[in-house]
Amino acid sequence: MLPKRVLFRLAAPCFYRQELWTAEGAALEPRYRLPHFAELEGQQGGAEVRAAWSEQGLTFSFFVAGKKQPPWCRTSRPDDSDGVQLWIDTRDVHNVHRASRFCHRFLFLPIGGGSRLDKPWGQWLPIHRAREQPGAIPPAQVKARSELTADGYLLEMFLGAGALTGFDPAEHPRLGFQYAVTDRELGEQTFAAGSPMPYQEDPSLWATLELVR
Repeated sequence: MLPKRVLFRLAAPCFYRQELWTAEGAALEPRYRLPHFAELEGQQGGAEVRAAWSEQGLTFSFFVAGKKQPPWCRTSRPDDSDGVQLWIDTRDVHNVHRASRFCHRFLFLPIGGGSRLDKPWGQWLPIHRAREQPGAIPPAQVKARSELTADGYLLEMFLGAGALTGFDPAEHPRLGFQYAVTDRELGEQTFAAGSPMPYQEDPSLWATLELVR
């Protein structure tokens, strides 16, 4: 049976924030919370996700709770690790099934980086079957901060405009968007349709973020 989220063109507002990132991370207030569309399929709870934008780029916060074990993260096995993936299409095209050069995929882990493996880690990853890949990603344009909690973690990330080919909020104020929070204990949580739909490579399955000033 098809997930109910496939039956709707899902969209959510992403509100403007002048300052997206400081030495303390994003610190997004509750007004930046994104809706939990998985409730359409009877899924309750899950990670709380917040997002904001400015001309400088995008920032996100993921609050993961309900875990009984520490996150399992290995930079050598990123797809098997507990963490967050983001897919962003700066043209919000929903009538194609293969990614263009305006489509991006990023993966972030709350721990696993640094010499002591206790720092957050993030990188750009190619999208399977993409017709083209985006431009080179300057490392300084991707930032992450994490904080472990008693039953989970907070993971924040910043994607500078230089990391997003075609990012132009004035001309293109709608972004194709999908996230996936993967966890060995809690399972998978996605913004738009999740498994078994091939959302990892098909932009037509992503939802929309409307950049609201």
